[in-house]
Amino acid sequence: MKNIMLVEAEIWTVARTDKGNAVLVKPIGSERAVPIFIGQLEAQSILIGLGNVPMPRPLSHDLFVTMMEKLNSTIDRVDITELKDGTFYARIVMKQGLKKIVIDSRPSDALGITARIHCPLYIAESIVEEAGIAINLITEEDPKVDAPDPQEMERSRLEQELQKAVDDEDYEEAARLRDKINELS
Repeated sequence: MKNIMLVEAEIWTVARTDKGNAVLVKPIGSERAVPIFIGQLEAQSILIGLGNVPMPRPLSHDLFVTMMEKLNSTIDRVDITELKDGTFYARIVMKQGLKKIVIDSRPSDALGITARIHCPLYIAESIVEEAGIAINLITEEDPKVDAPDPQEMERSRLEQELQKAVDDEDYEEAARLRDKINELS
């Protein structure tokens, strides 16, 4: 792989745009952000990770992180390395003992993991130059306003399960679900 100049970055926000969902990756200290368009499920997973929303069962990104922990591996960092023909490329850099492991990844998956473990995130300077937009061009409204609230999504899902438990007269399960809903409040 050619030598890539990387700069440290952060997940600035997740937004819904007229072109779809985008995660905005902003180099630290920069006035530019790179919009990376992702699917709805990926956007929800990143928001859940950013919001530390507890889920009743692990999502794919949670499963990956748990697997790495069980295999005595650590995720060192995530790099967004390339933009080719409108497609972003990323890699997850891991360590297992003294061994360095680099895994090719979709940026949405790499960012979903970053949102959970808060590992360092880097983006190629060439990507920022090519695809970055000035953050002052982003509307003054909070870009997250239209984004789904992961905690509200989880509450809604639990309320539906609660209603089913009551309809099925499974009051033990209903009480457990009621308590989980109360924990979210």
